Amino acid sequence: MKPGSNSSALPGTQAIVRAITVLKTLGRSNSAFGLTDLGTATGLSKATMFRLLGALETEGMVARDSVSGGYRLGPELITLGVSALSTADLRTIAHDELVRLAEETGETSTLEVLVGGDVLILDEVQGRFLLGSTPEIGRRWPAHATSTGKLLLALTPVPPPTKLVRLAPRTIVARAAFRREIARVQKNGFASAIDELEPGLVALAAPIRNHSGLAIAALSLNGPGLRLGAKRRRRLIPALCRAANRVSRRLGASAAMVTPHPPADATANQRSTTLSD
Repeated sequence: MKPGSNSSALPGTQAIVRAITVLKTLGRSNSAFGLTDLGTATGLSKATMFRLLGALETEGMVARDSVSGGYRLGPELITLGVSALSTADLRTIAHDELVRLAEETGETSTLEVLVGGDVLILDEVQGRFLLGSTPEIGRRWPAHATSTGKLLLALTPVPPPTKLVRLAPRTIVARAAFRREIARVQKNGFASAIDELEPGLVALAAPIRNHSGLAIAALSLNGPGLRLGAKRRRRLIPALCRAANRVSRRLGASAAMVTPHPPADATANQRSTTLSD
């Protein structure tokens, strides 16, 4: 269906449209709505309102006022709104660093965020080499098989995927091995993935932190293993971390919240499946 089409034409969307109507109505008022008043404002029956509000309350999208018993927007919806705003600002702030990284290294640079068990590519700047990755803005990849995904799983309080699917010869699929990898990423402060998403693809990732010090996204460099051997990766990781730190500082992160460069022995001692050829 084309953008702007009437979503009611799609089967099964009526409840979704009604729930959105309820949320928009709540968002237009500073006070809590009673069940009857909300039904009047939306044109929905009390029975329909009761079912919708029950589901929305369970998911944290609405909350009941402890005094009046009325409904208002819930914490989960507020969190989603803040995340959406941060994401829009993040893409603008990070773009110059993506350009700079691509120009300095010749490799493709990306900005990625964690969405459930996947990473989503928000922005990308292609490198100058003919042999490289194809444009993939908006593409999602399984987090466990990517440098950015492993990094964000390691640095955020998000549970790891329940199933580690093999996508390439060196994808980590054993849960014990994946836990060790996550611990290693937490210690080093950066991540890499070699032949884990697809054969011959190498990717490096460094975290972007917000004003609270939380890792909200990652910058990545990726290209073919023919160019990104162990020595070159060791040269690129500090530059990648510095770029991510500059974005973090623009988002309000203090100097104490970011790592100026990887630990001295991190790039030399990381396990064979991530930095050694």
